[in-house]
Amino acid sequence: MDSRAITENLPLIVSIVGIILLQFFMRRRRKAATTQPEIVRNLLTEVNLNQALVEAFSLQPKKKKFLTTSWQMSKDKLDFLDSSLQLALSDTFTTAEDFNQQIGAANKHKSAIYMASVNVDKLRGPLAKSKDGLELWLMSQTGEKEPPTKYPSVFNGLFGG
Repeated sequence: MDSRAITENLPLIVSIVGIILLQFFMRRRRKAATTQPEIVRNLLTEVNLNQALVEAFSLQPKKKKFLTTSWQMSKDKLDFLDSSLQLALSDTFTTAEDFNQQIGAANKHKSAIYMASVNVDKLRGPLAKSKDGLELWLMSQTGEKEPPTKYPSVFNGLFGG
């Protein structure tokens, strides 16, 4: 490749690198939920995804950990929920965290013996109870059970919005 070809393509290369850098710096961390419905929607989304993980657990060659991020971010802000739902959520996500530790140990040791001790069926009941309670709370407060569907826009993909 001669220097003329490089100079002709230099603006294209610089603009591509610029877009990549712009996207990298504009990407934002996940902000904490600020309203009660947002907290409940985030927890409900996590419960739904964890239910899907439980259903597909035996089919996965490499076991995936359960999601607990929303729980970690908002477990101290749930005093607006009734105590039975708080207890159900605590049981659900504590069990999920325990399973995550077991899955992490099994993946670390690359051993099927460790994985055999993970009985995710114990999580089905608490997940269902948590889902029912969260949906009931959402229905009574906002009039809808499911979190609203958010569709990504062009700018979300380009600028991380």
